[in-house]
Amino acid sequence: MAYPSPAFREDRVEVLHSAIRELHFGLLVTCSEGSYATSYLPWELDADRGPHGTLVGHLARYNPQWRVPEGGSDALVVFQGPHAYVSPSWYPGKRDDPRQVPTWDYLAVEVRGKLVTFEDDARLYKLLTRLVDRNEAGRKHRWHVTDAPDDYVRAEMRHIVGIEIQIENLVGRYKLSQNRNAADQEGARAGLAAAATERERDLAKAIAAAQRERRDG
Repeated sequence: MAYPSPAFREDRVEVLHSAIRELHFGLLVTCSEGSYATSYLPWELDADRGPHGTLVGHLARYNPQWRVPEGGSDALVVFQGPHAYVSPSWYPGKRDDPRQVPTWDYLAVEVRGKLVTFEDDARLYKLLTRLVDRNEAGRKHRWHVTDAPDDYVRAEMRHIVGIEIQIENLVGRYKLSQNRNAADQEGARAGLAAAATERERDLAKAIAAAQRERRDG
């Protein structure tokens, strides 16, 4: 049986690219000689490089995960979106059929490809500028890379290594109660929308978006 279930699988590149840009922060996983390494990083997506795009980021030089063989190393990056417990008490259908159990709904994007490194100062500087500009956008008092002395920035850049992954495989796992009937899915959405945490409410918005897409599509 295919996993994730076809009901929860999202393969549309434009949808997954949009999610990567919004989530922005992903878990990098690599394996060398049977030992796993992980790093949590902000990523930039270059959608025009490669058939599925290219992820670009950087690692601290003291982090051994950047030391990959010539030709690169197999890598996985996971972008985790909102997720939450879903109570069976939210399903209207439980009144007619008590055979209901809890579940967990979530949204995630998985990227696979070869991790390679680069140390070109111009590319690193451009990457850092893009990361800063993205995260400072909309702030009243924005900080720019050029606000720091250039010699200081260049000295700090010696402590990082650029990394990139040309995406070979891109898949979304969007478990948003699609396996429930419309009434139960709406019950899950309403229950999460009224929940205490922003994470739960964000998941309710994702379910609502899926409902709209199903109605309009």
